[in-house]
Amino acid sequence: MTHKQHPIGTGFTAASTADEVLDGIDLSGKNIIVTGGHVGLGLETTRALSKAGASITVGSRNPERAAPALAGIERVEVDRLDLLDPASIEAFAARYRDSGRPLHALLNNAGIMGGPLVRDARGYESQFATNHLGHFQLTLGLLPALRAARGARVVNMTSGGHRISGIRWDDPHFATGYEPMLGYGQSKTANVLFAVELDRRWAADGIRGYAVHPGVIIGTDLGPSRPEDGEAVPEDQLRAMGLIDDAGRPIIAPERGRKTPQQGASTSAFAATSPLLADLGGVYLLDNDISALDVPRPIDFGTDQEITAEVVPHAVDPESARRLWELSEQLLTA
Repeated sequence: MTHKQHPIGTGFTAASTADEVLDGIDLSGKNIIVTGGHVGLGLETTRALSKAGASITVGSRNPERAAPALAGIERVEVDRLDLLDPASIEAFAARYRDSGRPLHALLNNAGIMGGPLVRDARGYESQFATNHLGHFQLTLGLLPALRAARGARVVNMTSGGHRISGIRWDDPHFATGYEPMLGYGQSKTANVLFAVELDRRWAADGIRGYAVHPGVIIGTDLGPSRPEDGEAVPEDQLRAMGLIDDAGRPIIAPERGRKTPQQGASTSAFAATSPLLADLGGVYLLDNDISALDVPRPIDFGTDQEITAEVVPHAVDPESARRLWELSEQLLTA
């Protein structure tokens, strides 16, 4: 299989911040959507893109709760978006289309991780439905606005967790064998495959696709879809994994994948704006560069090990990318 996963030497590092990768880039007049752009990495991404001049629309399940978090950030509006509700997704996309504004970048940033098995109203497993299928529907709905930009980017937030699982083609919604991190891994693989196939289909329209691993950032609200489901990762496990110290403070070591929110948001900002990617798309990005292709290796989440996040072949396989696109279309119309 030929692939595009070759680092290009951008000059940025794991420690670079969103402000640093945006330095010298003028986003005045650019319209950007950030799903979940009011919390965690999404909030830092929104702040940095606005600082560079962009106008931001934040998609949130609860706009009233999101608005205070965005206070003081210029050129930001919030609109209701529930990625588990197809009607909410279509309404959000329709409102944006009706505004007549071109869309220069769509950051599919929102996501959930872990928790007990939860299904949406269609019976779909919630991590796959939220992290992938909701964003897939949203992106298709916004295609006219992306085309109107005459040069647009779609950035999918993925994770090194894609290494855990490929797509469970025979049972994507876990009729049997559900494990929280298997569900998460499948959804994160889907985020990468979606970017690969989007780029193949839409590059001729000037729309490029990217998938981004941000690093591991503690305190970003990434967790189960409902607070009553509990924490995705207990504090004692975070400590055993070397992510927090004895006092519960995040351990920051970007060269080992452990980042601040400002560092974590940088690769999304890079993907959405960098001129270094002008002729490149359909790739998985890591630490503000294109990731090298790695070999699959076992992951032990309970130990303080190096966080391995380079992309593995099952997430960038073009045939799997085509197959997932077709499956996703079927699931939207089922």
